[in-house]
Amino acid sequence: MGQRSRIFAQVLGFEGWRVCETFFEDGNGARIALSGGRMPPPGALMVLRVERRWAARCSYCDGIGSKRHEQLETRRWRELPWGGHPTVIEYAPWRIKCRRCDAHRVEHVPWAAPFQRQTRRLQQNLALQAASMPVMHVAALFGLSWATVRRAEGAALARWDATREPVPLRYVGVDEKWLGRRHRLKDDFVTIVSNLENGEPVWIGYGRGQETLAAWIATLSPEQKAQIQLFAMDMYDPFRLAVREDPKLAHAAIVHDPFHIIKRAGEAVDEMRRQVFFRASPRLRKIGRGSRWLLLRAWERCSPEEQQHLQHLLAYNYLLARTYQIKEELREVLHAPDRASMKLGLDRILRRTQTRKHAPLRKLHDSLVDHYDRILALADFCPPTGRIEALNNNWETLVRRARGYRDHSYLLLKLRFMIANPIRAERGVARFLALGLPPALPHAA
Repeated sequence: MGQRSRIFAQVLGFEGWRVCETFFEDGNGARIALSGGRMPPPGALMVLRVERRWAARCSYCDGIGSKRHEQLETRRWRELPWGGHPTVIEYAPWRIKCRRCDAHRVEHVPWAAPFQRQTRRLQQNLALQAASMPVMHVAALFGLSWATVRRAEGAALARWDATREPVPLRYVGVDEKWLGRRHRLKDDFVTIVSNLENGEPVWIGYGRGQETLAAWIATLSPEQKAQIQLFAMDMYDPFRLAVREDPKLAHAAIVHDPFHIIKRAGEAVDEMRRQVFFRASPRLRKIGRGSRWLLLRAWERCSPEEQQHLQHLLAYNYLLARTYQIKEELREVLHAPDRASMKLGLDRILRRTQTRKHAPLRKLHDSLVDHYDRILALADFCPPTGRIEALNNNWETLVRRARGYRDHSYLLLKLRFMIANPIRAERGVARFLALGLPPALPHAA
């Protein structure tokens, strides 16, 4: 091996392989003759023709091949750009007979996975770029088509997901997501199941009925069901019934998300606002206009000016002030440190709402009574239910960046990658990019 070929083989970085020839091609596939120190034109394709120096290995079991059958047609794999030039690796693989599995397969090439036409290194870098920009922009950056980048990123994310340590599923979050007006699916909603301990989505199913969640529960093994300690969900009864109808999940507690509990109290405040200001007189309507989000916001999150304006609004009606006070008190109760404190505060709220003649307060009272035990279960487990809504925010961020998704399995991988965020630290970036390189061979033939 000459010095030039040795340098190219070292840069290529694959054991048992060397670069036997390097040349450039124009846009029509014709070789560019370089003479007299002439540099290749910008955008010229750089071709690295490689050859194997060690024994061929099986692409299925990595066993050493004992016999060659035929040499297949020359193939090309897209590689990372070298020196600003788009680059491909060229090789004609052999069909071999494996000593280990006794099968006739195409030999293993270390730079790419089977049935792929991009190297692992390129796929990992494409996925790294697509984590912060749309796929269309990544395609323009590397001079590839949108579909090529999409498939390459999916393969890289699947490789990353398969190499992670499995996290036991003990705290399960269940929520539904509206798909919007422009989709062409039969269902308007999808059900998202997540792991509350790390906030990552586990499963996405179409629909939001009882049978949708039951279909995911049916995929769990008895050991996985025994590990589940609780389900966190909103007050939607079909989700609760799907869990309770499985006898192997009878031990699992069901808790309600405080976000949706406060939402019920917010609905009572909003309805009272409409009655006091918008259904009374034009003068009061002018006073109450633009005050909806101020009444729904927590008191401690308001500025001094907003608190003064809020006191001015609440002074117009005694029942509106009492409903707002109940909402704020319920917010504090849901953050109680133990079950006894939460029960004491919740019982006090129920006493204040049960005698009210106002319909929104009666509706809030009935809702709290129906879900009384599942609200108190919050104090027993204190699950991080905020990650359920955070998952919805990450969903919206990805959808806005890509202007929509049609493949929800691909979206599930993107969500896991976004929430796990392995590229936040330098060590995480190094580990993610290392998945684009094969492990060192145990020995050379």
